[in-house]
Amino acid sequence: MARGRVIFFADRCKACGLCVEFCPKNILVFDDHTINVLGFHPIMLLQPDECTGCGVCGLMCPDLVIQVERE
Repeated sequence: MARGRVIFFADRCKACGLCVEFCPKNILVFDDHTINVLGFHPIMLLQPDECTGCGVCGLMCPDLVIQVERE
């Protein structure tokens, strides 16, 4: 059961990959089917039910793309 909810501001994402690299659950991926206004494939949550709400992804993001809410 998920303990966190992740909100992405996809139009700000520059696809640096830091959030993907540091997610302890390995549930963040690049959305290969979407291109944002900056011309990048933004990140997406692959398995929302697995998110613990730890917030590491949000801390690692240099562009404030990710907001994590704990349940």
